[in-house]
Amino acid sequence: MNYEEALKYIHSVTWMGSRLGLERTFELLEKLGNPQKSLKFVHIAGTNGKGSTAAMLASVLEASGYRTGLYTSPFIHCFNERMQVDGEMIGNEELAELTGYIRPFAESMEDPPTEFELITALAFEFFKRRGCEIVVLEVGLGGALDSTNVIDTPEAAVITAIGLDHTRELGDTIAKIASAKAGIIKEDGDVILYGQNPEAEAVFEEMAAQRHSRLHRPKYDTLKLVSHSLEGQVFCYDGYTDLHVPLLGTYQMNNAAVALETVSVLQKKGWNITEESLRKGLSSTRWRGRFELLSKEPVILVDGSHNPHGIKATAESLRTYFPEGGITFVTGVLADKDGKTMMGEILPLAKEFITVTPPSPRAMQAEDLAELLRSLGAKQVTPEKSIEDACRLALERAGKNGVICALGSLYMVGDITRAFEKNR
Repeated sequence: MNYEEALKYIHSVTWMGSRLGLERTFELLEKLGNPQKSLKFVHIAGTNGKGSTAAMLASVLEASGYRTGLYTSPFIHCFNERMQVDGEMIGNEELAELTGYIRPFAESMEDPPTEFELITALAFEFFKRRGCEIVVLEVGLGGALDSTNVIDTPEAAVITAIGLDHTRELGDTIAKIASAKAGIIKEDGDVILYGQNPEAEAVFEEMAAQRHSRLHRPKYDTLKLVSHSLEGQVFCYDGYTDLHVPLLGTYQMNNAAVALETVSVLQKKGWNITEESLRKGLSSTRWRGRFELLSKEPVILVDGSHNPHGIKATAESLRTYFPEGGITFVTGVLADKDGKTMMGEILPLAKEFITVTPPSPRAMQAEDLAELLRSLGAKQVTPEKSIEDACRLALERAGKNGVICALGSLYMVGDITRAFEKNR
C-alpha cells in the first residue's frame, strides 16, 4: 500500500458517517494490542480554542525535552498534519505502512469503524511506535462518545470555551453540549476549565464531583496584555512577565492562560517544565488557519472561525487590530451553521463581502450567502464561483494598503491560503 492508496482507503465510503459510541474503537484497539495503554495524555475538549491550546501545550512540552505527540482535526493543508511528533508530521511512507498494518484488523470487525475511529486508532499506534512520552490529544466531536475518549485518566483533561455548535449531534442547549464535553472527565483526574460560562461550569462541577476529580481554573485576574502587533502578543500571567506568543487574536490570551494553568498541573505531577522551556515553547507555537497572518501588504488574515462564538471572538480581535474597520471579507459558511448570527458579528467591520462556496457537501452556496448578507444590510456583496476567483478579486479591491480577512469555515482555509499565495 502506498500513500495515495492509504488515503483512499481511509477516506473510503466504507468508513464514512458518524455513529456515536466507543465500542468499535475499543474493539479495534484491542486487536492492535491497546497501544493507548502505553501512552500518557493531555486530553482537550471544547467548542472553540481546542487546537490553539493544544498547539501551545505541545510546543511547551517539546521545548521541555519530552517526545511529544499531537493529534488534531481537521487538517488545513494535508492529512498528515493530524498526527505529529515534536512538530513533525507523520511521513507518507509511515502512514501507508501503518494503514496497511491496521486494515486487516479493521476489516475483520463485524461492525467496522468509522473514518475518525480508524484514524484515531492509527494515531495511537503511531505515537506508541515513535515512543512518545506524552500526547496532546484533541477531541474530534463532543467528548463522552468521541473515539479519543477510550483513554484512561489523562495527566490533565482540558475543557476550552463552550458555545453552541454541532447541536444536531450534541444537543441544542449549553447544558447538553457541556454534558457531552464533560465526558472526558475521568476518575481521580485533574481538569482545567476555560470557564466564563456559568451554565456549562455547573455541569462540569457536578461531573467532577461524581468522579472525584479536581477542578483548576485560570487566574484571569492576573492576565494582562502588555502589547500586541501583527508579530504576536506579549502578556503577563500569574507571576510570569513579558511572555510572548506569536498567535494573533485577543482571545488567544485566554487560551494561553488555560495552557499555563495546565502546565502548572503537570509541573505538580512531576513533569519537568522550566520557565525557560515554557517561554521558549510559547514563543515558538505555530497554529495554521486561526487568525493567521499571510501578508502585511496588503494585510491578509485567514481564520477558521465557523460558529457564532468563534466569529464573535474574531470580530473582537479585528476591532482591536483595525478599529477603523473597512475590511474586505472573503467568506463562506456551512448550511447547518447559524450564518445569520455569524455574519451579523462582522457586518459592522466590513467594506465589502466576497462570498464563496466552501468545499463541503454541507456548504451554503455563495449566492445564498450573498442574499443573506444583503438581507442583513450589507451594501457591497459579490458571490464568486471559486475560491481562487474570490481571492483574486479581494486583492484587486483591497489594494496594497487594504485589509482582507477570510473566514467562515475551516474547510476553506487550505484553498484560501494557496489562492492568496498564488495571486499576490
